[in-house]
Amino acid sequence: MNGAPPTIYDVAAIAGVSIASVSRVLNGTGSPRADTRDRVLRAVAELGFVPDGAARALSVKLKETVGVVYRRVPKANPGGVFAEEDENLQFADIINRGIEVAAQRSGFSLLISSVAAEDADAGRRMLGLARKCDGLIVHDLVLDAGQLDRLGRHLPVVNLAGITTPHTASVRGDSETGMRDLIRHLIRDHGYRTLGYLAGVADSPDNVTRRAVVQAEARAGGAELAGGPGWQGSYYADGGAQVIDGLLGSGRPLPRAIVCANDLAALGALHRLARRGVDVPGEVAVTGFDDIPVARRLRPGLTTVRQPIKELGATAFELLESLVRHGPPEPRDVVLPTRLIRRESCGCTVAAARASRPAD
Repeated sequence: MNGAPPTIYDVAAIAGVSIASVSRVLNGTGSPRADTRDRVLRAVAELGFVPDGAARALSVKLKETVGVVYRRVPKANPGGVFAEEDENLQFADIINRGIEVAAQRSGFSLLISSVAAEDADAGRRMLGLARKCDGLIVHDLVLDAGQLDRLGRHLPVVNLAGITTPHTASVRGDSETGMRDLIRHLIRDHGYRTLGYLAGVADSPDNVTRRAVVQAEARAGGAELAGGPGWQGSYYADGGAQVIDGLLGSGRPLPRAIVCANDLAALGALHRLARRGVDVPGEVAVTGFDDIPVARRLRPGLTTVRQPIKELGATAFELLESLVRHGPPEPRDVVLPTRLIRRESCGCTVAAARASRPAD
């Protein structure tokens, strides 16, 4: 080879297999036979071959297109005050913008699609999209773990729900640490003894994780946690508003602090509490999660947990590109840090809130 670095063609020649077979083995796609895999790996070791993006592009003819799929969750009150809210997804939009910026840097385009939450045929629909793409980035719980893993056998897949499977990768924010810091702040710093968790979509992995942390921290801190079906909202503002309406209509006293699954739910809760004359934070503290841009402009300012939302999207693309070009990277499951952001809605003074956080 005259000192030139070995290529995928050299690996194929030594192993006695096709270039496509080499690509499948190196990238963990398809189902190569065990003897084929062994021959390819022996050839790779013998030659000291290191895969690169250009070699893979030659072997599999990259489409340079990434599919992005998010889940459409039905709204509780499609005709209410937040009727047009689904036209501005905010959290998902910011993630998608992060994906887009990172993809453009690498010369990739995006195909964005959605799947209805109740769609039992989502897996087949996503296979149709997969044929047009080099890989998929999947928001939230579009597919369960088994479905994701089966899809990952056909092409590279990164999910944003923190679901770990043998044939996919994942990116998520650190919900555990963020929610733990928030609940400890409410209990230890403010001394609140009664809490309520205004839940997001019931089966969403983030919602499940955040609820579990709230329960554990309330128990550890000796606080009472309100619960029951009346606390089930959604990730939409109208879901938060409807939970507050139901709680106030029941005649039962509100807990001292309401912890919302995300900022949009908190926005709905704040709107309805203001309409009903309930002072925040004087009578009830309210918190969110995500720190979407609008959360920084509310009055009172919304105490929340900041996720690096745009970075979640960019990291998902970078992880997917690594899968597409080089095969499974290490680590395949990436957790990005979160940070408690104190503002006035939890009961912090303006001065204390400003001293505790970076500039908005």
